[in-house]
Parts: sequence; C-alpha cells; structure tokens
Amino acid sequence: MNKCIHKSRILRKRFGQVFLHDRYIINAIVSAIQPLSGQVIVEIGPGLGALTEVVAKYVDVMTVIELDRDLARLLANHRFLHSTLNVIQQDAMTVDFAALSIELGQSLRLFGNLPYNISTSLMFYLFRYTHVIRDMHFMLQKEVVNRLIASPNAKTYGRLSVMAQYYCQIIPILEVSSTAFRPVPKVNSAVVRLLPYTRLPFRVRDVSKLATVTHLAFSQRRKTLRNSLGNYFSEKELAEQGIDATLRAENLSVEYYCRLANVLAERAILEEESECFHD
Repeated sequence: MNKCIHKSRILRKRFGQVFLHDRYIINAIVSAIQPLSGQVIVEIGPGLGALTEVVAKYVDVMTVIELDRDLARLLANHRFLHSTLNVIQQDAMTVDFAALSIELGQSLRLFGNLPYNISTSLMFYLFRYTHVIRDMHFMLQKEVVNRLIASPNAKTYGRLSVMAQYYCQIIPILEVSSTAFRPVPKVNSAVVRLLPYTRLPFRVRDVSKLATVTHLAFSQRRKTLRNSLGNYFSEKELAEQGIDATLRAENLSVEYYCRLANVLAERAILEEESECFHD
C-alpha cells in the first residue's frame, strides 16, 4: 500500500479505526487463517489492506466488507488487488451473511481486525449466522478475548462468554502489542479463532430465551440469582434445574443457562397452548 496514502489518510475516529502495520503480526495472522484457493474468504474491515494484500496472494477472489467509503474506493481501485476483490461498502452489521453464503456457493471463512467500538455488538450479530460460517479469525481488544474465553467463577465471565461458548469453540491464537498499530491505541489486542459447532453442545429450544436469561442475570451480576432472576424463576424452579439460588450470574456454566432457557421456552409453549384452548 502506498505509504503516502497511509500518511495523508485522515482517520475517521467515529469508526474506531486503527491500522495494523507490524509485518510479523500480519504474517502470523495469515498463517493462522491458512487461506486456500477455492475457499470463500471474507474480510470485515480491511482498512488500508495490510492483511488483505497478504491473504489475496493465496486466493483467486475474496470479499471485503468496509464501511468507510473512502477506504472501500481505495481497495476497489487498488492497482494489484482490484481484480481479486469483491468490495462491499456496507456496515457489517447490516450484511445478510446467509444470503452472501448462498451467493458465493459455500460456507464463509471470516477474518478481520475489528474496530474496538463495535467488536462486541458485531460478535453477537455474527452468532446469528454460525450455520453458514466455517470459521472466524478476529483481532480484538484483549479484554474482549478474555471475556470470550472466560470460565465460570471468573470476573471476566459474562453474557458474551456464555453466548460465544454456546455457538463456538474458541481458541486464542496470539497476543498483539498496541505498537503493532498506527495510530497506537491505548489497549493491547489479541487474535482469536472461533469454530462454530456443527453440533451444538447443549440443546436450546429457543435461542432468544437464552439471550433473555443471560441478559437478566448479568445485567445484575452482583445480585444472587434469587434476586436477578426472581421475576422469572422461583427458587423451587431453580432447584429443579440443579441451581443454587444463592449463587450469582458468574457462577453458572453455559449448560445451566441453556437449561433455564429451555424452561422459559417450554413455559411460553404452554401459555400459547392455553390461550388457544380458551379461544
């Protein structure tokens, strides 16, 4: 990428943009991804193309999703990459990845250096599409990666931990110093691999109920479950699922959150059937 373009670039802080420049880190990430010709490779937030340029060497065509119209135009007109790239100038959280998978003819391999200000929201959005995603390799704020991989009873264990671990096997790849970026951010980063399960580890009848239970529990994480979930579950109902009502949100494993989600789902079905009966 032309260094003059890099130096003269006006950063759009509203997009949370920082740009990776460390060649060792770039090569390590591409080595972890192992892109191959014939695969459907999709990069989210390519920025100035530091990762794009290296990945493109291994594939015939790849798709990049870039919100910044100037960067999208820059990549579309890149003298070496323009014939390799399918550039989508769009917010990644408005992309229908299921439709994209159908259009491109196979499951998606996603990667990217995700902006800090949207990374968590984007992860929740992508979980909707794990049925069409083969794997994901993301550079994230280290704190976000710590939350993704956290186990019960850890301070970093939260709603993101539960939802991510329900959908994916999560593997930390490498830690990245802030000096690998320009401008230098105030936080360190890490690269993580997410492998969506082909067979989910726990049965959940309605995933929206899992989202509800985790939101309720972790939005009041200092309270005991007796209090944070008291409007939805009695102590008896919690005990029937093997849950001590004096525990807090961070003490429950993914399995137990799935059990509670199923209780809500079954309750909703019974209420619906009752309404139909009375009608």
